[in-house]
Amino acid sequence: MLEKWQQRRAAVAASGAVVLIAALAGLGPGASVASSHREAPLIASDPAADNTDLYAFVSPDRPGYVTMIANWIPFEEPDGGPNFYPFATDAAYRINVDSDGDAKPDAVFRWTFKNVDKRGNSTFLYNNGPVTSLDDKNLLFKQTYTLESSFNGEPFKTRIENAPVAPSRIGAASMPDYQKLRDQATIQLQGGWKLFAGQADDPFFLDLRVFDLLYGGDLSETGRDTLAGYNVNSIAIQVPFKDVALNGDAGRNPVVGIWSTTERSRSRVSDGPSKGDRVQVSRLGNPLVNEVVVPAGLKDAFNSLSPDKDAGIPAVVKRVTDPELPRLIEQIYGVKAPATPRNDLVEIFLTGITTKANGPIKADLNSQLNNADVDPNRFRPSEMLRLNLSVPVADQPERLGVLAGDLQGFPNGRRLTDDAVDIAVQAVEGAAQTGKLVDALAAGDKVDSNDNAFGTTFPYVALPNQGAVNAGRDTGAVAAPKSTGPADSGAVDSGAGGSEAAPDLDPASNSSMLTNGSAVIFAVGGVGALLVMLTAWWLMKRRRRAAPPYGNDPTIRF
Repeated sequence: MLEKWQQRRAAVAASGAVVLIAALAGLGPGASVASSHREAPLIASDPAADNTDLYAFVSPDRPGYVTMIANWIPFEEPDGGPNFYPFATDAAYRINVDSDGDAKPDAVFRWTFKNVDKRGNSTFLYNNGPVTSLDDKNLLFKQTYTLESSFNGEPFKTRIENAPVAPSRIGAASMPDYQKLRDQATIQLQGGWKLFAGQADDPFFLDLRVFDLLYGGDLSETGRDTLAGYNVNSIAIQVPFKDVALNGDAGRNPVVGIWSTTERSRSRVSDGPSKGDRVQVSRLGNPLVNEVVVPAGLKDAFNSLSPDKDAGIPAVVKRVTDPELPRLIEQIYGVKAPATPRNDLVEIFLTGITTKANGPIKADLNSQLNNADVDPNRFRPSEMLRLNLSVPVADQPERLGVLAGDLQGFPNGRRLTDDAVDIAVQAVEGAAQTGKLVDALAAGDKVDSNDNAFGTTFPYVALPNQGAVNAGRDTGAVAAPKSTGPADSGAVDSGAGGSEAAPDLDPASNSSMLTNGSAVIFAVGGVGALLVMLTAWWLMKRRRRAAPPYGNDPTIRF
């Protein structure tokens, strides 16, 4: 019993160290806005290549299988047409797995995408009628993918080609049964692999007003899920333990390290050809790491590095041993920062939780050094999301993961329901070391779960949102004054028996070079254009009801 308690406490401490990194990202200054959404200058301008989050967990409904989910393209506004959010066709998306601890991938799953675009010069529409299946002729733009895999450095082998991608969710009129489209894009290969690629609700949840002087300076700015309503593009894969465990034996070697990456051609011209071999442009293991653990000057470089380079960067290691966030919280809230250097954080961040690294945390949870067949002489400290496949699935997952005694939760892998930010806030203030939550920060950001329910079966992510994100949203801005009538259009009582001259409230366009006649022409023209568009839409619908006299010719005829 005592040993179990010690292991749990050590595991809690370990989680705190990793979470501390997350907390740094969540509370520190910088341009980042979420787990890994636009976290570095270069990748912020390339959303199609931008990793946002990585999840890895033992499949709760399929014993012996691990699920890995990687997301890209942050802040997808559901109404963001007409092009919406395809995967990049000149990029390669990867999920990498290190099972022997040398910080190099032993298993690689690589996705590439291509477009099937029937729009040409005929229309701007994504679909020209309701889409009831992925093969529906009304779906004018869609994508397919090729999945390749490589094990132990061997050449890549193609596992499937032309696999379907779930399209962006346009709206109820265009896609009345999106669940059906999701189901058609969820496939299973021979051998048991399950695959999904397509749009989904962004599963990360938090209040991003943390950047307003750390939640308003008095924790008043909390309780609003900033990512609610936004979507991402997800790639999910579920494989048996034997396909990722060292020597195919998850019993002897249950720990794996996972990270996702994006690669682009070395030479790339926007809307032009890409040339040269591929280079890594984005990387993600643990949530929130690149945002604040890595200093601004190294963020782009970190995205290009492979994990085996991590331990050789003193500037990054120093940010871990002497983190910035606790000092900020001490200045604002008066909560004393834990003493430095944070060697426990270094141990967990770079090695995983293990007694074999001679660190301060005396527990064995999720380091590859705990695998029986690992050669310790080849072990290389590195940043990645580590998962012990042998930890049983929790019947009642705790959102605070290991901090709450749920050893299957973050930082032992990461489930969709794990509250990374709240764990981080507690850990950074010492909860990981003391085993007690910090009462002053116990409420966290008051966003404890996702706005949409997760699924119970693969791919588990919620369906993508539809409709505008800002619908009904309180923006916090001063509301614009309502239009006033001529009777009260600016007459101000001076209080001296007279009145000041009323301010000029005419639209600025009235004083431009345009005449009133021009304005009328533009107004009429705009209404005319609208009528033309509506007429075209009506004709398209009418054309679909009647048998088309022109066969499959997509030309719209009047």
